[in-house]
Amino acid sequence: MENRYRPRRTCLSVPGSSPKMIEKAKGLTADQVFLDLEDSVAPDAKAQARTQVAAGLAEGGWAGQLRGVRVNDWTTPWTHADVIEVVASAGAHLDIVVLPKVTDVAHVQALDLLLTQLEITHGLPVGRIGIEAQIENAQGLTNVDAIAGGPRVQALVLGPADMMASLNIRTLVVGEQPEGYDVGDAYHHVFMRILVAARARGINAIDGPFLKVRDVETFRRVASRAAALGFDGKWVLHPDQIVAGNEIFSPRQADYDHAELILEAYEWHTSRGGGGRGAVMLGDEMIDEASRKMALVIAGKGRAAGMDRTGDGFEPPSQ
Repeated sequence: MENRYRPRRTCLSVPGSSPKMIEKAKGLTADQVFLDLEDSVAPDAKAQARTQVAAGLAEGGWAGQLRGVRVNDWTTPWTHADVIEVVASAGAHLDIVVLPKVTDVAHVQALDLLLTQLEITHGLPVGRIGIEAQIENAQGLTNVDAIAGGPRVQALVLGPADMMASLNIRTLVVGEQPEGYDVGDAYHHVFMRILVAARARGINAIDGPFLKVRDVETFRRVASRAAALGFDGKWVLHPDQIVAGNEIFSPRQADYDHAELILEAYEWHTSRGGGGRGAVMLGDEMIDEASRKMALVIAGKGRAAGMDRTGDGFEPPSQ
């Protein structure tokens, strides 16, 4: 599962029915691009879009992004054909299958079995194609722990619009607080359920899209909430959202520099040469094993984002 730990700061959704948008997506700086066969494609256009998606994934010109497809959910008549055609034609170029409206781990298990058969049939490495499970209603949220542990699952994705409809939240604006809810965050429980389930299984947690694509200021605000909680990334729908999202879901430079400093200092102090101590002072801050774990999170995200260190490295005190 070599794709499991790659960055997913920004996951760009591209309508599979638009060859022009598929071609444009190849040069964008999103960490992941998935071509959509579900909500952005009308029923009568799904068969043609399926063929266009397979061709688009297999063609050259991609800039190293994770490549995926969002198929239709298992309650529709299109799911098996989506998976079969795309994997048969472009399986060697496919990293992720996004499965929407997952309500039970059985949905993931069924997709895993179909993918395994196709990989064997077409001579592809078994298990390389990952699954991202979209949690979009109350039933899926109730079963999220089992879903997170399903085969091939590399990320849980919040589907905010469907989730809001499922919960009967009184608003038509995705990502904003419902009018009248004036204390706290109406979506905090949903976010934390998904985040805890993902972390318990060591997989990614991804926030869903913000639909007002030209309102970058509000996008930054709602994306920053998810990033502050610990989400790994967010779906994006427009190039301006990509730029903002990549910044928001990367560590701040000062935090990244300090995390690397903590790791260096702690490694030295716990060594024999540094005295073998487990709790020491770094400037006016005490650091210990818990500090190391926190620093590993920030440093790991910074390294994955390709950040360069700007601060000074740790200098052991002179003996």
